[in-house]
Amino acid sequence: MLLAAYAALALLLAAALGLELAARHSRPPAAAAPPGANPAFARFQRGFLRGYLPALAADWLQGPYLYKLYQHYGFVEAQIAALYVCGFASSVLFGPVAASLVDTLGRRASCVLFSLTYSACCLTKLSRDYLVLAAGRVLGGLSTALLFCAFEAWYVHEHVEHHDFPAEWVPATFSRAAFWNHVVAVGAGVVANAAAEWLRLGPVAPFVASIPLLVLAGAVALKDWDENYGKKRALAKTCADGLRRLLADRRVLLLGTVQALFESVIYIFVFLWTPVLDPHGPPLGIVFSSFMAASMVGASLYRLAVSPRYRLQPVHVLSLSVLVGFFSLFMLTFSTNPGQESPAESFVAFLLLELSCGLYFPAMGFLRRKAIPEKDRPGVTNWCRVPLNLLACLGLLLLHGADRGSGTRSIFSACCGLMLLALLAVVGLFSVVRHDAELRLPAPQGQPDAPEL
Repeated sequence: MLLAAYAALALLLAAALGLELAARHSRPPAAAAPPGANPAFARFQRGFLRGYLPALAADWLQGPYLYKLYQHYGFVEAQIAALYVCGFASSVLFGPVAASLVDTLGRRASCVLFSLTYSACCLTKLSRDYLVLAAGRVLGGLSTALLFCAFEAWYVHEHVEHHDFPAEWVPATFSRAAFWNHVVAVGAGVVANAAAEWLRLGPVAPFVASIPLLVLAGAVALKDWDENYGKKRALAKTCADGLRRLLADRRVLLLGTVQALFESVIYIFVFLWTPVLDPHGPPLGIVFSSFMAASMVGASLYRLAVSPRYRLQPVHVLSLSVLVGFFSLFMLTFSTNPGQESPAESFVAFLLLELSCGLYFPAMGFLRRKAIPEKDRPGVTNWCRVPLNLLACLGLLLLHGADRGSGTRSIFSACCGLMLLALLAVVGLFSVVRHDAELRLPAPQGQPDAPEL
């Protein structure tokens, strides 16, 4: 497993680089100068990424060794599952109110608050007390909600309202951020591995290493960013509008169904990959980097698939991602069979699942932007988070009542069933959007640029 992890990371990074170059080569010549050619815009974009990327890096650093840390402190699998459930439950609790909090408190202040709450979350990892660790998971749920709400809201407002740049340039920044997010995630796994294993500082080291990055993100926001506020929105009205949109538009309902089923499986995977692979001695940080590199390959494949050369539609890529996810989970139901475990096969299946994530998220993002009006998007997202997190919580709490081996296999069997339901929902989506021009990519001259390095 040691050699397999390093070899997989090297091969996947090479594949990601090759696919990225192929996607750029397939890009049509720009009819006008790209947004990055504007010096003022490039300077503003760099200022945003200087604060945003350290925040993302701090988040990724904590991924490889969370389960290992709880195990290191002597907690059994059922106790660890309950800690993960605390995080999922806090996401349900804080997710709906995060947007209102950010608009009221201020976007810049919310970014600073994120750095403080996530730093406190990391500090709780120094304690072996179970309740302190549970409180840390709650703080982590709040911090994650702020991370994926405050930074983007601040940027969009500054981009359009303050600097008066064209709204069509907003995707250029988030495309670039997504590219570097993958790079940062791969690097975070290597750094976490170096701190925990090469330097022998233990599984708590990556959490301590996250704190300076969080301080940097908060300091950049406080020093270089202006404050801005959003319109105050009543939470009840936001949720009511979202529910009406879900029930009135079958496209939105099917997309929400796919999101809840697919992403709940990913949440369960986040919990399970460590206990499946760790007994066989792989470097967990390098394994995590391999996962992120596989996701990077998927994202590059998406850009290549929707390029003018191949002209696949995002709904086609979405169906492919769900199909690959189903196949990977089907593999895991055999590779985790008690007494006949195959760690190499499980590792390959996990890589395929991460590759499917790289395909899924840009495809789903495109379809959601087109199908859901911006004013209804927060409410629809809130409703989709509820079944998503409930499915993940139920999976961890109920199925791990069995013994370890059969419980793990049962979880993957249930996840396989969830992914099959997601596949059926995608088939239903096909029948609805087959002739829906709104959910199709524009003509080649309207293709978005690949992210600038």
